[in-house]
Amino acid sequence: LLTLTCKDLTRSERDLAELESLVRSAGADPIAVVRQRQGTFNPQTIWGIGKLQEVALEVRRNKASLVITDRELTPGQARNLEKFLSCPVMDRSELILDIFAQRASTSTGRLQVELAQLRYRKSRLVGRGKSLSRQGGGIGTRGPGETQLEKDRRLVVSRIERLGRDLKELQKHRSRLRKRRQDLPRAALVGYTNAGKSSLLNALCGLSTQNQVLAENKLFATLDPTTRRLVLPQIGSAPNELLITDTVGFIRELPTSLIEAFRATLEETLEADLLLLL
Repeated sequence: LLTLTCKDLTRSERDLAELESLVRSAGADPIAVVRQRQGTFNPQTIWGIGKLQEVALEVRRNKASLVITDRELTPGQARNLEKFLSCPVMDRSELILDIFAQRASTSTGRLQVELAQLRYRKSRLVGRGKSLSRQGGGIGTRGPGETQLEKDRRLVVSRIERLGRDLKELQKHRSRLRKRRQDLPRAALVGYTNAGKSSLLNALCGLSTQNQVLAENKLFATLDPTTRRLVLPQIGSAPNELLITDTVGFIRELPTSLIEAFRATLEETLEADLLLLL
């Protein structure tokens, strides 16, 4: 793990603990941490050359298969770090997207995650070796032709447009479902990831084992909003009923490239009559 620390040591330790939790949630084991105090900004690599030499030694000493940074990298910074460290490098945003891809179980969740991944990776497409060779001739293609990189980018843009259309149809479908439930008040459980929203929903609604929402001690265990009915008994009158929705948990400094993966959650919170913050 490659991190930048600030003057507030408590916050730095909290941020590091969060990054370690993300790594474990993704199924990896953090084996070493290299810290550097925030100082003069290096636009090419963010971290200083001396610190990167230390990281390269740690990578070889521990036989690490991946270096993960605690902040988002530009495509150029990622390439520079990989070249200097001779090891694959992943930033925090890509790590969260990897967790999302593992957790997505519904068609809506998979659509949202794939769209977020493609938008994130579109600017990070890099052609290597023979893949940069020119595609050959014919009417309309004479001259230098099209590089493999350009073809890859065109395919990604086409896929993004198609997924965007599919997602709009799903949004319309969710809107129709919500209109059917307008006779009941709605509450949404919102808050930080792994705060206990799913556990609270299971406890409040007294759900059976078969109907319980997945609740695990992991970041982003829930990726799709789930709605359940809660019955509140009243003495001498009919019970009150309301709908409670378990939403995807948020995280500190959520990258803008990940907003698409939270689209369903944002819709549910906008339509709810009450937000219960954990």
